[in-house]
Amino acid sequence: MTARASTWRLRGSGGLLAADGLAGTLTFRAVRGLVRGLLFRAFRMRASGQERLRVEGTVIYAPVHRSHLDGPLIGSLTHRRVRYLGKEELFHPRPLGWFMRSVGTFPVRRGEADLDALRAALGLLQAGEAMLVFPEGTRQPSDEIGEIFDGTAWLAAKSGAPVLPIGIAGTRESMPSGAKFPKRTQVAIVVGESLEPPTGADGARARRADMTAWTATLRTAIDDCQQRARALADESGTGRTPQRDLIP
Repeated sequence: MTARASTWRLRGSGGLLAADGLAGTLTFRAVRGLVRGLLFRAFRMRASGQERLRVEGTVIYAPVHRSHLDGPLIGSLTHRRVRYLGKEELFHPRPLGWFMRSVGTFPVRRGEADLDALRAALGLLQAGEAMLVFPEGTRQPSDEIGEIFDGTAWLAAKSGAPVLPIGIAGTRESMPSGAKFPKRTQVAIVVGESLEPPTGADGARARRADMTAWTATLRTAIDDCQQRARALADESGTGRTPQRDLIP
C-alpha cells in the first residue's frame, strides 16, 4: 500500500482520523461534555420542554439566534450529533475546518443562496439526521423575532422532517455580537410542540403559498417559545434545572 493510500484510509471519509471517524466522534463527545459540565453550570441553565429534543430519526431544531452560544447549548441537550450550517469563514485554516466538521457543522456561504449547502442539509435529513437551522438566518439584537426565511419550510417539506420551535434567552447578554468571551448570565431554553412539515391541500406537495403560510405559523411558535424563555430566565428564586433533567 502506498503512503498516499495509507493516509487516505486514516483521514479520508470514515477513516480513524477523519471528522466522521473515530477521532471526530471522540472530539464531538469531548466538546459536548465540556459544554454540559462547564457552560450548563456557569449559565445556571433552566429549560422547559427539552425532552422533546430527544427524538430519533429526521428532525429539524429551529431556534432563535442571539449568540454563537445558541447552537452548542441546544445541541448539547440531546444525545445526538446535531448537524449545523456554519459560515464558510469558520472552516479555515484546515485544522479548524476539521474541528467544525467533527462537531457536526458544514459550511455555507453567507449573503447568497447557497444551493449546495441546502442540498447537503437535505441529504443529511433524508438520511435520518438531526439538523439545527436558524430560521432568522443571522443573530438578532433583541428578543423580537426577526424575518423568518422559507429555507426551513423548504427543508421540512422536502425531507418530511418535523420541526421543533425553540426560544433561548440570556445568550445575547452573555456573548453579544463582537464579544470574544462569554460572561456568566442566566440562560433559559424553551422547546415548543413539534410542527408537522408543510403540505398542500389534501396532502399534496407544498407550493410556495403553503410554505409562506407555514413559515408564519413557525414564526408565531418561535415567538411564543422566546417569550416563555425570557420569562423563565427572569424568574427569580428557582435556581437552575437539575443536570439529570437537562441531559439524557
